[in-house]
Amino acid sequence: MAVDDVNGTLAAMGPRLRAVREHHGATLAGVSCATGISTSTLSRIETGRRKPTLEVLLQLSKEYGVSLDELAGTAPAPAPAAEPRARAPLSFGDDKAVLPLTRYVGGLHAHKHVLPALENPPTRPRQVSHNGYEWLCVLYGRLWLALGDQDLILTPGDVAEFDTRTPHGVANTNPGPVEYLIMFGPQGERLRPRTPPAAGRGTRQPDRAQAGHEARP
Repeated sequence: MAVDDVNGTLAAMGPRLRAVREHHGATLAGVSCATGISTSTLSRIETGRRKPTLEVLLQLSKEYGVSLDELAGTAPAPAPAAEPRARAPLSFGDDKAVLPLTRYVGGLHAHKHVLPALENPPTRPRQVSHNGYEWLCVLYGRLWLALGDQDLILTPGDVAEFDTRTPHGVANTNPGPVEYLIMFGPQGERLRPRTPPAAGRGTRQPDRAQAGHEARP
């Protein structure tokens, strides 16, 4: 594997490790206690500020019950069907699929999430908190965003941005799947709109995490 490929694979592991930890409902402190890896090291790896060593990856692979190939995104593709099919994104169980869209270390991270169709009514999402800043945009379906004390229902085109130190979690409220994009700044980086307002329109900015949503009944 070329050096660039190795660096790209290591850079993409942070979002994967974070996603699989959240899928297991584990906190950084809990994983640290179980593996002996410090919470600061785990946090730096998940946010791309530190490359994981093989020893760390082996410990996390064992703790999460996920193969190294899955963490690296190099698991063998399924046997081809009669007609060519697009390769499925990285998925963890039947709960969530995560497709990293950035391959570099540092700065903003982007990834696409897909939550499967529901079989039973959803419960309030489990919330987590961590350092950073997040921008979320729904592409398809209806997404339940539990942000602190608020319960917001986001539909296609709705955007929310928030400090990830605020407890937050998401769930599908749609009979079909829901797809959304995440832009995450591990050190608090934010998006910076540069397009000026159209002539004759005001410059009032919508409240964060309040634009284009409906309150959950």
